Amino acid sequence: MPLLQVENLRAYYRTQVYGISRSVRAVDDVSLELFENEIYGIAGESSCGKTTLIKVISGTVKPPLRIESGHVLYDFGALQVDMTKIDPEELRQTVRWKEISYVMQGSMSVLNPVRKIIRTFEDIVRTHQGIPNKKLFLEQTRDHVMRLGLPPDVLNLYPHQLSGGMRQRVAIALATIFQPSLIIADEPTTALDVVVQRGVLQMLKEIQAESGNTVLLVTHDLAIHANVADRVGIMYAGRIVEEAPTQIIFTAPRHPYTQHLIRSLPMIGDKSVKESLSGAPPNLANPPSGCRFHPRCPLAFDRCRTETPAMVRLPHQHRVACHLVTEAAE
Repeated sequence: MPLLQVENLRAYYRTQVYGISRSVRAVDDVSLELFENEIYGIAGESSCGKTTLIKVISGTVKPPLRIESGHVLYDFGALQVDMTKIDPEELRQTVRWKEISYVMQGSMSVLNPVRKIIRTFEDIVRTHQGIPNKKLFLEQTRDHVMRLGLPPDVLNLYPHQLSGGMRQRVAIALATIFQPSLIIADEPTTALDVVVQRGVLQMLKEIQAESGNTVLLVTHDLAIHANVADRVGIMYAGRIVEEAPTQIIFTAPRHPYTQHLIRSLPMIGDKSVKESLSGAPPNLANPPSGCRFHPRCPLAFDRCRTETPAMVRLPHQHRVACHLVTEAAE
């Protein structure tokens, strides 16, 4: 059984201003599975629904975001959870941080600027587990940060005294203090230079290899997925349009949108002109009919404009939602 099953999930932002109702279909009929001991990447351009999807997966749904339909099912062995139905207090006590942790985008906004790092660790541990022995807590926290390659002195510093890379490492250390089953990392390398990025990503890979947990990595940077992820799901306009093991995504993509993303990547020695897609991403308050990519797709035909493509399963854990692939299979 997979660790996580997302089934036909729809999550919309619903607002009503001056008597006008508006719905933004940020996540619209998404289904995917995550298995133990893997790194699953979600890629796609800005505003395609990546962050909204992980909000629902992590149980951080707040108005105006609403779950319209579908299920988010977890199997933690002794504990099974449907994130769309769980009581908030049960979520806080039994799931959050112990089974699911979240490395948020922008480490500086996560850490309290007027409290030392050790106090942030203390707040989290006291909230979810309690601290019956303060001396033992300090020893275990010091061992934890040292195991992740951080100097123990970092615990006595304030966030502003750390570099961006160090703050991001601290955020990862906070997320892994209880060795959760699933770590959700939302753009963990944003605003970091490539050298620091490599160190942060290497730290994530080492944690995953050591603990055998699952990592859900969300970033628009395909180069990161190429180096870290085992499988990659490509999102466009609120939907998963392709999913496959990383090597297949980069060597044999089938969806036109994925093919364009791969062709747009810079390569050493490649001096060819990179062509951009015409148009712009659709307005999710009023998405186009049929395939949502058809207004920008150079291969679109009549069926694409009227009929939503079904997800087709191909060999080697490969799934694609494209009429071209469907007709080839038929």
